[in-house]
Amino acid sequence: MKRWIADNSGPKELMLPKRFLISLFTFVALLTTSLLAQAQFKKPKIGFLPGVVDPFYQVMEIGVNEAAADYGLEVVTQYPQTWGPTIQTPILDAMVGRGDLTYLIIAPTDKEQMIAPLQRAVDAGIKVITVDTFLGDGDYINGKVTFPLSYIGSDNVEGGKIAAHALAKVVGNKGKVYIQNTNVGASTTEQRGKGFKDGIAEFKDMQLAGEDYNLDDAGTAAQQTSAKLQANPDLVGIFGVNVFSAQGAGNAVKSAGLGGKVQVIAFDATKDAIENLRKGVVSLVIAQKPHDMGYLAVAFAMADARGVTSLPRRVTTGYAVIDAKNVDDPAVARFIYRVGK
Repeated sequence: MKRWIADNSGPKELMLPKRFLISLFTFVALLTTSLLAQAQFKKPKIGFLPGVVDPFYQVMEIGVNEAAADYGLEVVTQYPQTWGPTIQTPILDAMVGRGDLTYLIIAPTDKEQMIAPLQRAVDAGIKVITVDTFLGDGDYINGKVTFPLSYIGSDNVEGGKIAAHALAKVVGNKGKVYIQNTNVGASTTEQRGKGFKDGIAEFKDMQLAGEDYNLDDAGTAAQQTSAKLQANPDLVGIFGVNVFSAQGAGNAVKSAGLGGKVQVIAFDATKDAIENLRKGVVSLVIAQKPHDMGYLAVAFAMADARGVTSLPRRVTTGYAVIDAKNVDDPAVARFIYRVGK
């Protein structure tokens, strides 16, 4: 390659080094290949199917949408109005029937009954990531269900133990306690109940007075809790395992005029739970990180679409423990579930 330069004696030829030319042509070739790869890469379309309409999943959706905006992806979201596989499965089938989804982010509403419907989705060419809840035993490497790419969610047994230890501390390590649970077969809440029972068993002067299932209905939770309070006037504490359980238990305690006497541990940092914390009805709120779950799930889908092969099959997202002392600390308050304006 020749270039010309000029000085007072006239134009002279400048020869560029051969090594430079080879490097230049290599760079151009690599750049061209990269641009072609970018042009050929088809961004995936993602489906998001939560468990039910509640603040936890609404915050998760915020995380999903923020990640989708960052990656320039389209997300199709469908909410079941109530919890359960009979409601979730037809919605799932319709999403699969669209034919344009390549990934599905889902909170399975039953660890066993949702296996077959999600296997059909995989057979149709959709890759599955479970969030919050899981299939089978949640072990996607050695368990009986291995087709999901990953399970992103809290360590719920640990969350139940945190609740048990916190409740034991506030009631002086003695007395009767009660579990307000949601749905039989829901993987996460079953694990929270187990963790709580294991934690309470560590205290010889504490007894479990029972466990009820409210089917994700705060009104039912309130009725069940009211009945338990009447039958057990010496009850000292309640563990509400999710949004609806804690809300119903808190309302029942307030209605009975037992705020501050019967301690409530609330799982999930909803507006209602935080209000009850400020009023002294709730002693502790355990906040999950649904935003992280949603954001990471989209990031995992994008990474898989790009050919990443070392994505972890299990990601735990941790907790923030909120009490009356730290509820206004910005580092903690950021984990309160805020939706809408």
